[in-house]
Amino acid sequence: MKSEEIKKFTSQATNQLFAALNEGRSETLTQYLAAMARFHRYSLGNIMLIASQRRDATRVAGFRTWNKLGRFVRKGEKGIFVLAPIMRRKTEGLDNLELKESTIPAGFRPVYVFDVSQTDGQELPVVCSVSGDPREYRERLALLIDRLEIGLEYSEAIAPALGTSSGGKITLLPGQSLAAEFVTLSHELAHELMHRTERRSATSKCVRETEAEAVAYVVSQAIGLETISAAKDYIQLYNGDANLLIESLEIIQSTANSILQSIGVDQESIAPPS
Repeated sequence: MKSEEIKKFTSQATNQLFAALNEGRSETLTQYLAAMARFHRYSLGNIMLIASQRRDATRVAGFRTWNKLGRFVRKGEKGIFVLAPIMRRKTEGLDNLELKESTIPAGFRPVYVFDVSQTDGQELPVVCSVSGDPREYRERLALLIDRLEIGLEYSEAIAPALGTSSGGKITLLPGQSLAAEFVTLSHELAHELMHRTERRSATSKCVRETEAEAVAYVVSQAIGLETISAAKDYIQLYNGDANLLIESLEIIQSTANSILQSIGVDQESIAPPS
């Protein structure tokens, strides 16, 4: 597939999302955010490609990878187009005593992956997740906040708000369930990570709140919590501006991925072949 065709294909996925949202089908965004949670280590481009082609995808892999796992793609199943990096080695440093090599992307190539629902064969190991229970991730999130030197306290005075972020300090309303507290904490941490720079003055309060809610949705979905997100009304904040929408989605994806990696959430989907 030529680079022009790849660009056209990815642009179509972006335009499909934007058109659906602009027409008021806001549930489409929730589906994309859910895809971010399932495939949080993927690039935004591949997340959108997967979600635009198969919105119910949960675990994807290439044909040979499925075979190695004892599963086989059913005859007639249509592959999901994604982009895999072409890696090349780069020598770092000029010191003769220590030469290091690293791999960097030299480009991308089109590959096809298949969702587990398109395969038959041996059962896969069950991913440990308990709906409604943040498990150890609640404490890990608190430890991350501490490492970032962000204060965390509880106060009845912020009611009816569940949480507030005031630049270097997060305040939570006491008495929330562990699951609700995890979502609230993720929301307020997203503010700390995204909105304590020049981005704060460049965005409205409504946009900032929705971005933080979207990050909390992605992070919470990734650890197995069922959440109801206000992010479904996301498109209404932008008055039809596709560039602002995509810019914000990239920030949401990178922020959510950073939090998930920091609290030790493993990628629950099988990565595309390299």
